[in-house]
Amino acid sequence: MKKNFDVENFINKLQSSCKITELKEFEPNEVITTFLTKRNQFCILVEGEAQLITYDKDGNKKILYYYMKNDIFGESLFKIYMDRELFVLAKKKCKVLFYPYDTAEHCTENCFYHIELLRNLPDLILHSIAEQNLRIILLTHKGVRDKLLTYFDNLAMQHGSKTFEIPFSLTDLADYLMIERTAMMRELKRLKDEKIIKKNKEKITLL
Repeated sequence: MKKNFDVENFINKLQSSCKITELKEFEPNEVITTFLTKRNQFCILVEGEAQLITYDKDGNKKILYYYMKNDIFGESLFKIYMDRELFVLAKKKCKVLFYPYDTAEHCTENCFYHIELLRNLPDLILHSIAEQNLRIILLTHKGVRDKLLTYFDNLAMQHGSKTFEIPFSLTDLADYLMIERTAMMRELKRLKDEKIIKKNKEKITLL
């Protein structure tokens, strides 16, 4: 994410000048959007936390991505190849900016708002790619321990501290890492017993 592009401040100042962008609010567990093959839009998570989820044929939830403030998502950034619907679900109260490509021609000519937004789009996309690459790296690890420690190391680097909080529940963490929750809980206990980590609810310290 480009550090000098303050999305929230940008929206507060310029939202009213653009006809095609929309800023919407969502409550926890509310569906923000679904990914459809014929809709061409991208969204920016201005505030809150959300997940991209799907359900398998047995009704089990799968977390594909986890979105935080200033993350970008939408059909234009995700190739639809699955026969099951994808949902972006609010985990906390969210504010989301919607930008539909398909109706861009209906905006006023030379609209500074969406011109500036598109100018910063490469930085938003690069940030999204970096997050997706991390997920790929996590999923290439076969063992539960390797997945957990790789994820914890990344959180420690993001926070600049060996103590940090997991940004979602342990159940969601298991879904995100695509491992069984019972196996994950056993491994977390082993890591604590071996004094590799210290755990207090969702707070982790790497020892």
